[in-house]
Amino acid sequence: MSFDELGLRVELLNAVKSKGYTTPTPIQTRVIPAILEGRDILARAQTGTGKTDAFALPLVELLSQGNDKRKHPRALILAPTRELALQVGDSIKAYGRRVSIRCTVVYGGVNIDPQIDRLKRGIDILVATPGRLLDLASRRGLNLSQIEFLVFDEADRMLDLGFSQEISEVLELVPKDRRTMLFSATYTQQIRDLAKRMLAEPEYIEVTPSNTAAESIVQKVHLVNKSHKRDLLIHLITQGRWSQILVFVRTKFGANKLTDRLVEKGISAAALHGNKSQSFRTRTLKEFKNGEIRTLVATDVAARGLDISNLPHVVNYDMPQVPEDYIHRIGRTGRAGVSGIAVSLVSPEERTHLKAIEALLKQKIPREEVSGFTIGGVVPEFVLLRPNNPSSEKKADKAIREIVDQRKISKQRGKAATAKTDRAKTDRAKTDRAKTPGGKTKPRSVRDRKKPGKNSPRPGSRSPQSSKKGNPRGRR
Repeated sequence: MSFDELGLRVELLNAVKSKGYTTPTPIQTRVIPAILEGRDILARAQTGTGKTDAFALPLVELLSQGNDKRKHPRALILAPTRELALQVGDSIKAYGRRVSIRCTVVYGGVNIDPQIDRLKRGIDILVATPGRLLDLASRRGLNLSQIEFLVFDEADRMLDLGFSQEISEVLELVPKDRRTMLFSATYTQQIRDLAKRMLAEPEYIEVTPSNTAAESIVQKVHLVNKSHKRDLLIHLITQGRWSQILVFVRTKFGANKLTDRLVEKGISAAALHGNKSQSFRTRTLKEFKNGEIRTLVATDVAARGLDISNLPHVVNYDMPQVPEDYIHRIGRTGRAGVSGIAVSLVSPEERTHLKAIEALLKQKIPREEVSGFTIGGVVPEFVLLRPNNPSSEKKADKAIREIVDQRKISKQRGKAATAKTDRAKTDRAKTDRAKTPGGKTKPRSVRDRKKPGKNSPRPGSRSPQSSKKGNPRGRR
């Protein structure tokens, strides 16, 4: 099937061709006609399958059929993160400008006043994150009474981020007589319950089997000690001459620390997480997409919904604790049929996470050794001993092994002594706080009990200090 057979107007077909698309993806082939026919939609599809255009094209088509230019939005698209909202907005604007459809994006973390001013000028399609949408509605800067189309993009992630209450509040603000489309990468019980609340006789569309990664992604695992992960990553980037890499880490602190180390080694890198300002995040993403930044180190929340064309490498520096997040992570590469490579650096402590992911995928991810870095790999001759490497420990001199063991014992004793000292300091501090001015410690029962004195105020009366000289008491 070609785009010409989907029932879209010529202007939109030209816009699609200008993007370089020749044939619709499987989800576009099924979703676009269903929306044009007036159906509610419940669609499950993995990232990178073209679902944004699957609802953007028919929405713009339907809204452009009338010449009714209203002040308030007629279509509302909710997205869980600022990055995804901006991505969706860019796609809709690219199509909307061809047929005079107005679209704007609103999200938190930035000044709300310019967003209010833009809404006052009138729009047709609004893309928003839930929190900022409700802020605008509470200030009466937004009227949702004319919404005809309501779209939830990545609804599962929206629920994961705790937006359940916000979704309920949004549903109270939009008309009950509307068309609703719900898109999700997973189909949990929460999503089923949400679909029952919002959708009327929906068409259920699933184009990708659940819990699978795209076939265009080459997956591999490097078993490596946690302390050697950074060196291995630098080795892979430099020796492999990787041009563009998205690295996933677990924490914001970890993202900043790894970014600093990469920059020290001459690898251009930037961190992306929730503590960064919106202007910084927007600028960083633009530079990464343009190739000005070689490596983007991101947390899951910041990277969800990123759409980067032809991204060749994704690295799981820290393994995700939720198996489904693995699929979302590696889905940043291998998009739109273009091949990509997903590399996971797995430490011994993370093997349980790896097993859970492989159980979800129902396949074993191939292991690859990197000489000098991975567990079980060949250790260079100049390395006297590599701990936790059986062949290296067997080959190492006995004296070397004893020195390493003694260092481990000393390190453990040092940690234990530090912990003991900290506990002692805490106990002394508690004792000092409990002592009276005379230096004697009262029993807890005496300390905690307050005896009423002669000057103690009666319940509900003013304290003596509240009446100062020259300030007469006011009326009760």
